[in-house]
Amino acid sequence: MKPFGYARAASVEEAAELYAAHPGARYLGGGTNLVDLMKLGVEEPSTLVDVSRLPLDTVDELPDGSLRIGATVRNSDLAAHPMVRDRYPALSQALLAGASGQLRNAATTGGNLLQRTRCPYFQDTDQPCNKRVPGSGCGARDGVHRDHAVLGYSPQCIATHPSDMAVALAALDARVELYGADGSRTVPVAEFHRLPGDRPEQDTVIRPGELITGVVVPGAPAGLPSLYRKARDRASYAFALASVAAVLGVEGGVVRHVGIAFGGLAHRPWRARLAEEALLGAAPTTAAFERAADLELAAAQPLRDNGYKVRLARNLAVDALQRLAPPTST
Repeated sequence: MKPFGYARAASVEEAAELYAAHPGARYLGGGTNLVDLMKLGVEEPSTLVDVSRLPLDTVDELPDGSLRIGATVRNSDLAAHPMVRDRYPALSQALLAGASGQLRNAATTGGNLLQRTRCPYFQDTDQPCNKRVPGSGCGARDGVHRDHAVLGYSPQCIATHPSDMAVALAALDARVELYGADGSRTVPVAEFHRLPGDRPEQDTVIRPGELITGVVVPGAPAGLPSLYRKARDRASYAFALASVAAVLGVEGGVVRHVGIAFGGLAHRPWRARLAEEALLGAAPTTAAFERAADLELAAAQPLRDNGYKVRLARNLAVDALQRLAPPTST
């Protein structure tokens, strides 16, 4: 057992101060990922700053119709929230597709966004991993990489981001609220996680000591048909081999609003901008959906053992869009 300090923050401001006062500190919410990594020796924080009891546990409708989700809202509570189920079904579905009921009861909104990759080379301290130890190499490239990235990876890292919730939030144009030493700021969920490049140890654009205080889902996609589809090795308690979140608004026989994001394919939720651009103003037909998916996935560069992911993601996306389109469109 490696010793570590513990401090409980009573406010967002105190949390940031405690973090700054303890080099090597980590914020502790539900702990469903951090504590596991501590047990494995991957994370060795000097101090845990407990933020689980901060007043960030509500879901509130804002005057502009947006929905603000506090960082400590539990995944199970968020999935069951009436406004989430009614307005953003893809988000509720994504949450319920993740982990297990017990873990969803503990996991928080902020922690879900900050969970780290489940790459076995990252989690095994006897294996080389540039994300865990920069410069040590990437064992997965020539090793077992069936579950790894086909988009946006680099020679340094081919890991994928594991969150289901983040994929839905990216498709819904949600924004992450952050608080740190320099004050408050917001970042689009689709830009919050990084591609690995030559700094794979940096999962997100979060600055040292910054704390997620909430997520805001805009009112624009509220009430539009949305869906989350996930393919995995077993029916539950498994990470995505590929997944897709889609929201589709059709008016006058053409697509007026569309949001598509893939999971399980990259180091971050992959917002399908090329596919969206191809669909805007087009008739919502199966042929249009297929063309858009093919256009987005043309950039994929599968490795030795994960080429199946490209076709799997394509089929998931086309199927999801077909389900969302008006019955006469296909």
